[in-house]
Amino acid sequence: MRWLTLIALVLVVAAPASAASITGQYLEARTCEVFTGPCFSNADTGLVGRHGLMAWRIDKGSLDNVSLDGLTVVAVVAGSDTLGLRQTGEGKAILIVDKKANDAQKAALIRLAKQQGGDLVKNVISVQSAAIVMESCECKEGGCARLDAGIAKVETRCINDKHDKTCGNEWALYPPLAKNVKDARAAVALEHTFTGKGFNETWKDGERRGAYLGTFDVR
Repeated sequence: MRWLTLIALVLVVAAPASAASITGQYLEARTCEVFTGPCFSNADTGLVGRHGLMAWRIDKGSLDNVSLDGLTVVAVVAGSDTLGLRQTGEGKAILIVDKKANDAQKAALIRLAKQQGGDLVKNVISVQSAAIVMESCECKEGGCARLDAGIAKVETRCINDKHDKTCGNEWALYPPLAKNVKDARAAVALEHTFTGKGFNETWKDGERRGAYLGTFDVR
């Protein structure tokens, strides 16, 4: 019996750190269309869409017993190929963590972004702190939001069924980049900019059907 007790204790100590339920708002933008048709996406493949960002605003939850309520983390990514397709080379990521976070919370936010962002956030070349504003705007379709993380900014609007369709065969062709995203809604990115350093390149994109809004639930 004593040996069974010791084995149980070892298993508990060796168990990997896990997240309690973490819920919140998700925002994504890319430099390619996500609401599109196959003809347009095929034409864009390999030419555009290597850049994007993912943002998580935590409403409630903790990671490794560290509360993340009300905090935000942003992953700005530069891939080797069009995001959403198989990457033939190693990408790069810059993380922007909420300035309000303490050291333990910053470490937890970094872990959360790397877990949910997957391979696109595997190679983090820089971690920065900034005041981050991420808010949703009231609208019928739920596609309006704004993100201001200093060097990274996104503003979105809802897709208009009459004015934002070109061939009539469009849908949300590319799924969201992050894991555990729910109720994803494609939107038009009125503004999607990155003005920071680290990639040796910046971008300024706009009026592109290249954004997603949704929620996330990590368990």
